[in-house]
Amino acid sequence: MKYERIRDMRVDRGLTQRQIAELLNVSQNTYSQYEIGVTRYPLDAVIKLAEYYNVSIDYLVGLTDEPAPYPRKWRQP
Repeated sequence: MKYERIRDMRVDRGLTQRQIAELLNVSQNTYSQYEIGVTRYPLDAVIKLAEYYNVSIDYLVGLTDEPAPYPRKWRQP
């Protein structure tokens, strides 16, 4: 996975690790481990990050260099 992508997107937006950790309901330390590749981030975190940053999951995991998300299906809250 492209761990540096989540770091780059966070830094580009001027966000802290703590802010993104709160979004994902994990500790700042756990999120830090996601960014450096020590811990793999779970699918629910990938989905939240893709929605938050408005990018495709393929982009987050390094399958494409095109960040634009695909058209999304309606999701029930």
